[in-house]
Amino acid sequence: MRVRNVSVVGHSGVGKTSLTEALLFRTGAIKRLGHVEDGTTASDHTEAERRRGISISTSVERVEFDQTTINLLDAPGYADFVREIRGAIRAADSSLVLLSAVSGVEVGTERVWATLDNFNMPRIVVVNKMDRERADFFTALADVRSSLKGPSAAAYLPIGQEHDFRGVVDLLGRRAYVFTDGQSSEMDVPSGLTDVVEEYRAQLVEAIIETDDELTERYLSDETIDDETLHDVFLRAVHGGLLYPVLPLSATKLIGVECLLKLMARGLRSPEERGALTGINGEKREPRREAPASARVWRTSIDPFVGKIAFVRVWSGVLRPGETLRNTTHGVDVRPAHLYTLNGKELVEVSELEAGTIGAITKMSDLHTGDSLADPAQPIDYGALQLPDPVVSAAIHALTRSDEDKLGNAITKLLEEDPTWRFERSVETGETLLSGMGDTHLEIAVEKLAQLGVNVRATVPKIPYRETVRAVGEAQGKHKKQSGGHGQYGDCWLRLSPTGEDFEFASEVVGGVVPGKYIPSIEKGVLEARQKGVVAGYPVQNVRVVVYGGSYHEVDSSDIAFKTAAGIAFRAAMEKARPCLLEPVMLLRVRVPSQYTGDVIGDLQTRRARVQGMDPEGTVITISALVPLAEIQQYSAALRSMTGDRGAYSLKPSGYAEVPAHLTEAIIQARKAEMAHG
Repeated sequence: MRVRNVSVVGHSGVGKTSLTEALLFRTGAIKRLGHVEDGTTASDHTEAERRRGISISTSVERVEFDQTTINLLDAPGYADFVREIRGAIRAADSSLVLLSAVSGVEVGTERVWATLDNFNMPRIVVVNKMDRERADFFTALADVRSSLKGPSAAAYLPIGQEHDFRGVVDLLGRRAYVFTDGQSSEMDVPSGLTDVVEEYRAQLVEAIIETDDELTERYLSDETIDDETLHDVFLRAVHGGLLYPVLPLSATKLIGVECLLKLMARGLRSPEERGALTGINGEKREPRREAPASARVWRTSIDPFVGKIAFVRVWSGVLRPGETLRNTTHGVDVRPAHLYTLNGKELVEVSELEAGTIGAITKMSDLHTGDSLADPAQPIDYGALQLPDPVVSAAIHALTRSDEDKLGNAITKLLEEDPTWRFERSVETGETLLSGMGDTHLEIAVEKLAQLGVNVRATVPKIPYRETVRAVGEAQGKHKKQSGGHGQYGDCWLRLSPTGEDFEFASEVVGGVVPGKYIPSIEKGVLEARQKGVVAGYPVQNVRVVVYGGSYHEVDSSDIAFKTAAGIAFRAAMEKARPCLLEPVMLLRVRVPSQYTGDVIGDLQTRRARVQGMDPEGTVITISALVPLAEIQQYSAALRSMTGDRGAYSLKPSGYAEVPAHLTEAIIQARKAEMAHG
């Protein structure tokens, strides 16, 4: 039986899970059509997915149609779960790209499209929700052509739209498929659609001909090209990623689903047909059973009953239980005791996994997302999954001492499952920070910690403010103490001034007024005092410190005395050097459909942002701005609200800037209250 591995991707809310459910139902894999709203779909089988009504992890569902096994990798749409999306794309051989007939191309559509382009992935474009109010296939098609790179053309046209959507027309075959009373019937093209069908069929034929040089020559010679030849070249073009067919359907009403199944089974490539795979060092592997074994872990998860599950795509050869594999990413050998194939939430144990199979390995702690596995005698490394940096953070606080003791191990398990989560201890604020791709992503992390027996509370992180000076300040620091026996004596003069460097220290002492052996002690005292500035007790940066004078005592001077004197002098000089607060500033890049540009910029202006530029790409605008971190910590929810979940953003640190005077006092008071409470 032929095999097709197909990732189902697109923006959130376009109906990927509903389409997967429709394909399962239409092929008899399930007996009852579930609905996302009811939490009854086969793909969304976890409690968190049912409760939220969204996909959180990629589900692998198997359907059989026209002597073809189709493995559907139903990926989440939320950008929060980019690890799941990219993993699904890398594990598949082709993709279904869904978009809504109401919304057209969205930010999430462009994001997955770019990823598919990176891997030359063949794809079919599905315009879903044709039965919804304001659905418009032709507007969505125009949106695809103008916004998404590559050769796309309608392969089917709708019969009706919105509530009147009742079927589709196969442009090449000039046949209509109308859906009534739960059944599809084939008929001639309705007379009212003849002209538009011929118009779009001509566009499709031209797109097909452009993919084949021989056919192009015949066409230019005015030679008649029969429909069978056109159909064969069409399927080869789809198979090779030379043409992206677009078709309308309604997943919830099953209209157009059978046409999609036929196109997937006949047009999308098999695992063997994708050609040799190349490792990062130039090694080649043919995707055949006879080749040396190789695979890649495209996803991992922690199951409370099964333990760690590594989801693998076998690229070449055969994997068998008990046989040694080399984890070429980490240089360790593993020996899986059990192998499984996937069908929704079920793991089915098998005696082998051959090239082209998507399967699973359980209870292997040495397997991580992105790891490559290979025959130890002929190793190959396919490289790591490329994942973006987190965009939002939360401070997490263990609720009990027991939770605190178990937190470290639980965090380790979480990071093994999803490398887009990050945990770090902030030296400046003392908080444990959890970072991720969005608010929902962080909520899922907290829920998973609870499943691992660790309860935490998440709060908005403290801002790591800094302090600096804006002028030159000079001051003396003298430490003199006599308490019987040897006393303590240290005396130095320091000059502070602004600098572009984080910190500079120099000595201009002449004449031996301070012996050279005490200069390092003065620097240590400055470094220590620099950790708590005079404005609100935050670390000091961008300051140059020069010791230029002082005095000493032959008997009572010591390293500790000069270190103490330096701290006194630093604080006194800083008071005279016009000290101020600094706040971290982030470079924010927001990608939104152009109609939301005004709303986003208006919102950014309320956040003290400085817009750096706007770059149009089709119907999407990328807005770049410098924004204080304090104003952007909860931006994920705000952007989602403003754009109806059609926006995406990224953040990168971009240095520090002075806090406006009208905000400084509130920060100082909050800091004093924090320090008073320990």
